[in-house]
Amino acid sequence: MSVSRHPVALRLEQQVGGATRLLATVMGLPLVDGIFPALIIAGALTTAAGDPSVAGILQTGLLIFGGSATVAVILAEMDGTRREQLTSILLLGALLIPVAVAEAAVAETIETLLNFEVFHRFAGLVILAVAAKTASSKVGEYLPSPSIIIGLGLVASFNPAGFELIVNPDPMRLLSAGAAAGTGVGFAGAVALFAPRLRGNVDIDLFRFGSSVALGMLALDVLGLMPTQAPVALGVLGVTALFAFDPGSDGADLDEFVADAASPESATPNANGAVADGGDSGDQSDDYDALVDDSAGETDDDGSEPGYGYPGEEESRAPWL
Repeated sequence: MSVSRHPVALRLEQQVGGATRLLATVMGLPLVDGIFPALIIAGALTTAAGDPSVAGILQTGLLIFGGSATVAVILAEMDGTRREQLTSILLLGALLIPVAVAEAAVAETIETLLNFEVFHRFAGLVILAVAAKTASSKVGEYLPSPSIIIGLGLVASFNPAGFELIVNPDPMRLLSAGAAAGTGVGFAGAVALFAPRLRGNVDIDLFRFGSSVALGMLALDVLGLMPTQAPVALGVLGVTALFAFDPGSDGADLDEFVADAASPESATPNANGAVADGGDSGDQSDDYDALVDDSAGETDDDGSEPGYGYPGEEESRAPWL
């Protein structure tokens, strides 16, 4: 796993503290900053006929409620057993899903106050802003927050002449909203379930950058600029997950060394005091030290020793930070 920290999760961790509260903040942000209601109003969760859109539900759940920040928090921050982690995520889902359904019910009334064509563009812009912030924290410093963009969209598209209080919202829209939030919760639960296998084998930086590209594709879809009805964002996210998973990226050489060292052939010295692979008995100790500390024998510019193979600030593998 990449040694760099996810910028969104790091900033939120400094504010809220605690892995469970951090995860709740990351997954609950779309409900607070207006991204999720904007997607509902823009029709990202339903088809043109008003039926639930499976692709839209999956894209929203995996990219808006899930995404790289959720993966980073679960793999790098959450402690405890898998049962404890899953319990925390399920309790979080018991809160997120009803709130998402409630926002879908209110969004239908809010929609009557807006010029849909104008607000539709702002909904796409807010997803692009989130994608840019996900890809680069430096770029994100110069972009307005999603809540500001949504607020500007509400002001620009405000049309009180069409106001109508809807007390019987569309059940398909409510179902789609609950399913999208449930998809995000299920994604988080799956990550926690397979965390022992994923931890150390997932490049978070690569997954983060790929997630930002997928968000960009979702924004183009919402804006109507993508000349296809295929779920391109889901495809990008799937390819990103495939490339970010590298089972041999962490500890593979050390595990192989330990297995070889435990074999009788390599452990038994010959008459000359050398082990079976031709090296002497001190070579294995040297090799082990080199595997544990890739920077053995090296010094930084200031004369200090680097820290156990972790790249320095100038050598980070996160070019987007």
